[in-house]
Amino acid sequence: MAVNLVNLEAVGKVYGTRALLDGVSLGVSEGDRIGVVGRNGDGKTTLIRLLSKLEPADDGRVTHSGGLRLGVLTQHDSLDPAATVRHEVVGDMADHEWAGDARIRDVLTGLFGGLGLPGFPQGLDTVIGPLSGGERRRIALAQLLIAEQDLIVLDEPTNHLDVEGIAWLAAHLRARRSALVCVTHDRWFLDQVCTRMWDVQRGAVHEYEGGYSDYVFARAERERIAAQEEAKRKNLMRKELAWLRRGAPARTSKPRFRIEAANALIDGEPPPRDEAELMRFADSRLGKTVFDLEDVTVQAGPKVLLKHQTWQLGPGDRIGLVGVNGSGKTSLLKSLADAARTGGEHQSELVTGGRVKVGKTVKLAYLSQEVAELDPKLRVLEAVEQIRSRVDLGKGREMTASQLCERFGFVKEKQWTPVGDLSGGERRRLQILRLLMGEPNVLFLDEPTNDLDIETLTQLEDLLDGWAGSLVVISHDRFFVERTTDRVYALLGDGALRMLPRGIDEYLERRARQRESAQPNANARAGGGGSPRSSSAGSPSSAAAPASAAASSAAPQGQQARKPAAVARAGQKEMQRIERQLDRIGEKQSQLHEALAEHATDFERVAGLDAELRELDSQREDLETRWLELAEDG
Repeated sequence: MAVNLVNLEAVGKVYGTRALLDGVSLGVSEGDRIGVVGRNGDGKTTLIRLLSKLEPADDGRVTHSGGLRLGVLTQHDSLDPAATVRHEVVGDMADHEWAGDARIRDVLTGLFGGLGLPGFPQGLDTVIGPLSGGERRRIALAQLLIAEQDLIVLDEPTNHLDVEGIAWLAAHLRARRSALVCVTHDRWFLDQVCTRMWDVQRGAVHEYEGGYSDYVFARAERERIAAQEEAKRKNLMRKELAWLRRGAPARTSKPRFRIEAANALIDGEPPPRDEAELMRFADSRLGKTVFDLEDVTVQAGPKVLLKHQTWQLGPGDRIGLVGVNGSGKTSLLKSLADAARTGGEHQSELVTGGRVKVGKTVKLAYLSQEVAELDPKLRVLEAVEQIRSRVDLGKGREMTASQLCERFGFVKEKQWTPVGDLSGGERRRLQILRLLMGEPNVLFLDEPTNDLDIETLTQLEDLLDGWAGSLVVISHDRFFVERTTDRVYALLGDGALRMLPRGIDEYLERRARQRESAQPNANARAGGGGSPRSSSAGSPSSAAAPASAAASSAAPQGQQARKPAAVARAGQKEMQRIERQLDRIGEKQSQLHEALAEHATDFERVAGLDAELRELDSQREDLETRWLELAEDG
């Protein structure tokens, strides 16, 4: 039977006059993997802060099991800005200790792309203070995942991770034995990791079994049944009113209501997009040319991002653009946007070769990662009506600014909120809304899902389903990319733009092959994974035997035969002597590690012991180098 780790009993929390949580009772047990969803501002973060005892409840009680090892990733880290990455992630562990730990290697490689932290100026010795928020967040996540925990609580763990990082984190969390509670808007991640869902709505928390897809079906079925019950109630009320007016005739038989499976909800539902119809409509709005790249080279500073690329974005094309950080995704969009602003007459300063041709009818809207500043005194509805009061969505559909505001979660009273009082997510929603009100026929969306809750994302997807135009999306939200686009292109850091017929799955496979091909080179630079250095204690003979055998077989047999027997025997004796010395060094290192653990609070003693360890490491390295030289000569 699973052990209960955390209990919430009739918990309530009030901010100002608003009850975010009211009488909530929940539990987390061993092995649970729980995803928390809900609209921004409904109390998801508050719930996990109460669960983690980071803040007290106003009512009820939160209890933890005795000795609970709890790890929490909040949206604001507590890293020491004066410390190095090494200090925060691996502490005082010696290099051979943490490098010999498979779990630590996995975390560093998965989050940073390699043990040497290739994206950081001084690798593990980089000082944290000057780093970006995204880099700090990955460090905090690595610090948490390296530790042993009974329960991990994560608030938006996928923020600042690319598609590869998110895929790695999902696999890592599935393999861990720790229980998990996770707030995230990444629906693909929820489907991959979670086995239960908590839906936070208007002060209550509704529980669902399964991942995000199961939750969608179950919630839809629940709302369908609720609608049936409401229709039944209203029908009965109408009948009672009629009876009161007409007397008491014989009652008609009550209608029978059939409880259907959740899958029946999508019976007869049309596909999200009629691609053929949208393509015809886009062609009539845009003509034959949208953006044509002819032998284009894109360069940012000294770095060449695209080399001699010829590519076409046609009318009605819906493209997802993925790639490693720094590969040029945003630079490509900026180059096209710059060309669109001048009608293709002047090329972007990023384009150092070739030509970008722009269609004459292109009307571009570009959602960048930066939230555009608006007058904070403006009301939400006024900010939208500045652009247009009504918008044509195509196929005869038209919506007012107020109606579109409601679709994006700005209900009647919220439409009169000053822009300055909006949260980051609400400003992002307003930014997207203003873009759509401009009735563009080409949309560039650079990380549109940042700060948006799942409900707003589904509303945006619904709007884009019927939007006829050309669309390019850069996003780490795999669900959003697969939902809104028809083709995926990738920038893999080699200056080429490639179409991936199998989408993001193919991208991840290509990246895995890139890492595998790069690994032998990295091992060679580090001295080789098969060298005696990979063993922290004991004789290196077994580890180095394959290298010795390979060296022997690689050498021509005649050459070995010509080597004087006396020289060969001397080499063998020296190798045996080195192995005995390495054994003694391994024993001394083990003793020093025990002493370090015993005197962990005596900083002066620890410093002395660490100096001895470093000296032994230096001796070991010299001996191992000599051993390899003898093995190759032998």
